Amino acid sequence: MQTMPKTGDLPRNCTFTETDWHALAPFWYPVAFSSEITTEKPYGTRLLDERVVLYRLSDGAIVAARDICLHRGVPLSIGRLDGDELVCAYHGIRYNKEGRCVCIPAYTESTIPSRLRLKTFPVMERYGLVWIRLVDNGDVPFPDLSEWDDPDYLCVLPDSVEMNASAGRQMEGFLDVSHFAFVHTASFGSSDNAQVPPYPVELTPAGFRADYVSTVSNYPVALRHLNPPGFLWRRLFEVWLPFTAKLTVFFPNGGLLHILNAASPMSARKTRLFVPICRNFDKDAPVQATLDFNHQVFAEDKAMVEEQYPEDLPLNLQDEIHISSDKSSITYRKQLAALGLGRSFTT
Repeated sequence: MQTMPKTGDLPRNCTFTETDWHALAPFWYPVAFSSEITTEKPYGTRLLDERVVLYRLSDGAIVAARDICLHRGVPLSIGRLDGDELVCAYHGIRYNKEGRCVCIPAYTESTIPSRLRLKTFPVMERYGLVWIRLVDNGDVPFPDLSEWDDPDYLCVLPDSVEMNASAGRQMEGFLDVSHFAFVHTASFGSSDNAQVPPYPVELTPAGFRADYVSTVSNYPVALRHLNPPGFLWRRLFEVWLPFTAKLTVFFPNGGLLHILNAASPMSARKTRLFVPICRNFDKDAPVQATLDFNHQVFAEDKAMVEEQYPEDLPLNLQDEIHISSDKSSITYRKQLAALGLGRSFTT
């Protein structure tokens, strides 16, 4: 088990405060699509400013490690794979799947320095995504999209969305129900249906649930005629702190649509969003229509979120004005503060 990082262990040029980074690092975040991690070449990305290299072993398992060769500081993601060994592009130094150096071509002595060992991270593959956590200091709740493995559901994995915005702002926008009539009029919202009925919020071990019922249809604008007269749309939001939420939309005739909003904070100002989707209806319909609609909705959100300021999500509730429809947002901010994130929370 890894211990909590010391100050000097924070990523280089870290954009988070020390206390915020420590609060966020133990949680699971998606960092890539499973299809992006192969046995052919290493893959480099960032999480909480940490540079991470990932690659797939011959048995299908994935290794995630800090993306730096400890010899001369070259990113291992620009190297190559030779079987199950990761080879540095600069001097050919080789690391095995445990991160231990097993060969230094230019070094003729028999003993390899014990310090030549990579820092590795826990990895899980779920819902077509690769998830890691930077600090393994105890169990944390993992987001549940069990429908992904249910044969009764059609599963769709849209392209990720990169945002020049904080993960906290993106998450809060996903939970917000009062912007439908203003931001999403071209996709599913209606400008003459802006009122937000009261809705309950229930705390959970992972975060909270918000159960929202209204007359706002979830059909695309072009298919709004399919909405049964008087039908009430239920949207159940389930939150896994800090940056993942599942939206379940209850369609007519028992239809269920599940959307996992998994925001991965690459840095304090850059977020990569992954959105696995499952539905138990229209399973023979063209998938491209779902992909296009999803892209449209999140593009509409992105246009708003990237313009918000302050860029930090204000955890002090006095810093912005709140109304009754902001019940989810208020709960979310309180829970982030309870994690130990400061007023100057920078994601």
